[in-house]
Amino acid sequence: MAKALVVDDSKAVRMILSRILRGLGFEVSQASNGREAMELIDAAPAPVTLILADWNMPEMDGLELLKRLRQKPELDSTVVVMVTTESELDHMMAALDAGANEYVMKPFTQDILVEKLQLAGVRF
Repeated sequence: MAKALVVDDSKAVRMILSRILRGLGFEVSQASNGREAMELIDAAPAPVTLILADWNMPEMDGLELLKRLRQKPELDSTVVVMVTTESELDHMMAALDAGANEYVMKPFTQDILVEKLQLAGVRF
């Protein structure tokens, strides 16, 4: 079963995204910020194949998390989708330049999320 990690400081958003991903067949873990996400990734026995990350979080934001993920060669094939309220083109470009595979703006629907995952090459 493919492994996914949902990283958002909002418990409600983590629950919504996790429910959608479980429905698509993923085994889902959650983290409330980038630092916690990195700890989970580093401790995981098997690599995470998909990460959905918010931009605005305490301790380590989503963009910093993305940059750190892309410094790890073993995570080259991990799909990272930013799911955020940041809707300015500059933010979107910064995330894509840093290595995000796709960008989803909140609020989102399940259909939009599924479409973006498909565009990013995620199979389910």
